[in-house]
Amino acid sequence: MTRDRDPVSPPVALTIAGSDSGGGAGIQADLKAMTAHGVFGTAVVTATTAQNTRGVEDVHAVPADHVASQYDAVVEDFDVGAVKTGMLATAPIVETAAGLLARRPAPVVVDPVMVAATGDRLLSPAAEAAYEGLIERATLVTPNADEAAVLVDEPVETPADAAAAGRELVARGAGAALVKGGHLDGDAESVVDTLVIGDEEAAADPTVRRFENPRVATDATHGSGCALSSAIAARLARGEHLTDAVAGAIDGMEAVIRRGYDVGEGPGAVNPAAFDGGA
Repeated sequence: MTRDRDPVSPPVALTIAGSDSGGGAGIQADLKAMTAHGVFGTAVVTATTAQNTRGVEDVHAVPADHVASQYDAVVEDFDVGAVKTGMLATAPIVETAAGLLARRPAPVVVDPVMVAATGDRLLSPAAEAAYEGLIERATLVTPNADEAAVLVDEPVETPADAAAAGRELVARGAGAALVKGGHLDGDAESVVDTLVIGDEEAAADPTVRRFENPRVATDATHGSGCALSSAIAARLARGEHLTDAVAGAIDGMEAVIRRGYDVGEGPGAVNPAAFDGGA
């Protein structure tokens, strides 16, 4: 006996990011977070990495023209409701992404993957400089404190610094900036994330909004930035207001970190499947 097909038609989001062979971050984490929010995830791979829970051993960037080909293939077939960018690897890829996204009306979440957990810079000076053009296209940019310091060329060590950095990023063209607070004070019992909203949004919301949540006592935060930015993009693809999308995604991160994966010989990784999706 055959059965009738009963398909679903979820919103579609796109991640433009690198692949993590260890499965904890990058494209792999992005797609898990999107699925957890009931969104169909599509992907443009910018680089492949040889990594696991202990660290990164090798990175191979994809040619920029192939990044463009992947992007064109996706948008020609899918109604993409939101885009997020992660690891972009090289200046030509950053510039290519900025040019491609300039043609799209969909919201864009830029997660500027620039600084490793060790504090090492991941991009060349040329690639860091190329982010100026991408920030201008961003509906939201989501740096951690170290990345915000690189972008604005000022130290970011306190929530007040985070607000100042967010205002600067908005002044440079971003619609809004979420400066993540996980790196601000590792000994604090709570994490303070700072959202700075541009003029268009400010009519309905405060210019600066802070989200304070208990810190989870763990070093297993690999993939947390990917999961958060992808969750925000998924919520935007579903049509949520920017502030609601940010608040909902941040609220879900406690479970994503607390219920993280204990796999491999390193600290482990976050669990994007733990998002409740907010649906």
